[in-house]
Amino acid sequence: MKRHLFTLAILTATALALVAGDDKKDFQPLFNGKDLTGWKLRHPDAHNSWTVEPGGILKNTVEHGQHGVDLLTERKFRNFVVRYEYMTPDDSNSGFYLRGRQEIQILGDYKSGKATKGGNGAIYNFKAPDQFVTRPGGEWQTAEVTLIGDRITVILNGVKIHDNVQCDQATGGELDRDMDQPGPILLQGDHGTVSFRNIQLKELPE
Repeated sequence: MKRHLFTLAILTATALALVAGDDKKDFQPLFNGKDLTGWKLRHPDAHNSWTVEPGGILKNTVEHGQHGVDLLTERKFRNFVVRYEYMTPDDSNSGFYLRGRQEIQILGDYKSGKATKGGNGAIYNFKAPDQFVTRPGGEWQTAEVTLIGDRITVILNGVKIHDNVQCDQATGGELDRDMDQPGPILLQGDHGTVSFRNIQLKELPE
């Protein structure tokens, strides 16, 4: 067990160094900015609440009291670093799921001023961000998330808020609980309005 953990730590450190040292190489866009090629609705028969807006913006519009639908990639991934930008109105609620299982919370909670397990940038209901760095509603926020094995690192708005956190469980609303299997990127569309742009992913070694 100790040898396994040591090996995982070395792989994590190496992968993070590769990402830091080669800022843009090998990142592939998951959203082409024009249409939903490469994506599918979680529930195909549901009303599609997602639209592609001018400027390469992927927007989910959910009016108060209504429901949208989750959107996920057709491809599945295991170890990766993913970068994305998002924007919400104040109080709007969404999420960015790693392998369709672990949610990095998206919440328009700027007015609260507090980092919580259910707040913006949290590993949802598992760990609060180390710092509160949410921007006001209507402003773009930037995220970089690295997932290697069951270790999660998150940089939000230029600040590292989760540092190699072990999370070996699904966090709610997941596609399944097959934690050792590859999975898609899932954008939560049920709860509230959110916009995304510049979604890019770099796969990392096993």
